[in-house]
Amino acid sequence: MAEKKLPFTKAQLEEIIKEHPTPFHIYDEKAIRENARRLIQAFAWAPAFKEYFAVKATPNPYILKILREEGFGADCSSLAELVLAEKAGIVGENIVFTSNDTPAVEYQKAFELGAIINLDDISHIDYLEKHVGIPEIISFRYNPGPLREGGNSIIGNPEEAKYGLTRKQIFEAYKIMKEKGVKRFGIHTMVISNELDPNYFIETANMMFDLIIELYRTLDIRIELVNFGGGIGIPYRPEQEVVDLEYIGRGIRKAYEEKIVANGLHPLKLAMECGRMITGPYGYLVAMVLHKKEIYKNYVGLDACMANLMRPGMYGAYHHITVVGKEDWPLDHTYDVTGSLCENNDKFAIDRPLPRIDIGDIVVIHDTGAHGHAMGFNYNGKLRSAELLLKPDGSVELIRRAETLEDLFQTLDFSRL
Repeated sequence: MAEKKLPFTKAQLEEIIKEHPTPFHIYDEKAIRENARRLIQAFAWAPAFKEYFAVKATPNPYILKILREEGFGADCSSLAELVLAEKAGIVGENIVFTSNDTPAVEYQKAFELGAIINLDDISHIDYLEKHVGIPEIISFRYNPGPLREGGNSIIGNPEEAKYGLTRKQIFEAYKIMKEKGVKRFGIHTMVISNELDPNYFIETANMMFDLIIELYRTLDIRIELVNFGGGIGIPYRPEQEVVDLEYIGRGIRKAYEEKIVANGLHPLKLAMECGRMITGPYGYLVAMVLHKKEIYKNYVGLDACMANLMRPGMYGAYHHITVVGKEDWPLDHTYDVTGSLCENNDKFAIDRPLPRIDIGDIVVIHDTGAHGHAMGFNYNGKLRSAELLLKPDGSVELIRRAETLEDLFQTLDFSRL
């Protein structure tokens, strides 16, 4: 069972709110560091292992700096994410740039930084060569299509997903790059998101090891880096279990020894690009109850809305909710917990059993440390909230201020009206 505890007391939170008005996202630095070390330790057996944190999950340079200090690189998919990584001191082959429908300027920035460019399509070879040139190391994203069962609503089944090269194209792409003089190769896949079954990731490793062996036998190409992607899920619901990283590490080690070592392809650098499981459980959206409404259902209205956390409205995703100071109260009321957007799907919870809620209560929405603030938007003129960092000593640092109306209107010239 996943424990849904808070890293602060009600009194501490009330003090934070005095200086930083709700709503805001707050991240637990100590827990993020400990979790990062746990992932690294699970692959301590590997000849080389690198976690490229998925910047899209929590695109804040202060978070990236913390993870860089723990030995992480960055998985980037846009120009802005490349710049964020650079600002956080992550450069060179500590970046993997995986993008799709990519404009030339983004490839140029990735090349300038010395990032590992991971191409999403065979047609991008010519595009890359025309606008950037051929880099020293190149990687391709593999989409196994019908050869790999699974997928989910977030990323889609492999055969229906827009990402990556087919099996036939993979062999052709590496052959082309070898003929162009490339001598260093990586390979990548990402076929699942928010998956809680650890066996899925072991199966993915087996699939990629088999492919690497076949590329070597067919094209005499020795892959030096295999990136299994991310996709490790987190237990959003209290009844779910945390993914056993140590089990995954042991399973991949067994496959590595049976396939890579046995076929003379050791050493091979292993990589992942987890985002959600690194920071997700250690971020919290803190909001205040503004209104209560009793019509056909009972509603609780917060000063946060879908612009602060899109996942429930977009995916119907579950996020646990704590009413601060009422953790031990009976869950004898049923509410829809809503925001103020002019959209009926602006709901953090539907028919959720909760303790009696009163106007002025502080509500904490759990597991918003990834794909929370990052997916914010300005529909209805909503302003994106602040981001705070809870330091190991209990102090709080503002790592992104809240937006203002001036920020929102900065791209408009009212003087010409």
